[in-house]
Amino acid sequence: MKRLDPRLIILLVERDPHVRALATHFLVEAGHTVEHASDGQDALVKVGLRAPDLVITEILVPRLDGLALCRQLKNLHEARPILVLVLSILAAAARSKEAGADGFLLKPLSQHRLVAMVRDLASHRSPAERPHLQEPS
Repeated sequence: MKRLDPRLIILLVERDPHVRALATHFLVEAGHTVEHASDGQDALVKVGLRAPDLVITEILVPRLDGLALCRQLKNLHEARPILVLVLSILAAAARSKEAGADGFLLKPLSQHRLVAMVRDLASHRSPAERPHLQEPS
């Protein structure tokens, strides 16, 4: 019997409302729960309140850019299990990796690439490392 993909709690940090809506639609259709942050500082506050399984962040977000957010999330002891995926119009895969990102996607957004990347990132972590992982019912 094939195991169904786990549902993740995802925090999406994206300044463009159209991209935010599109990414949310793709991720919800894939069975995930999506929460939003308007900027990097807001994302840190939300992670402190309820740590997600995955943070997807654009690089060019206000108040704390996506790469600085990634570095801070990876430096927080309690946030270590959080996966970070950087999504950007900038060709910044190497910079994202240096910041500690677990993955990078170049825009424009594609449903197949986004959902496949999320599935791939989630599959490389054990359930014990994902404190908010929920199995589908």
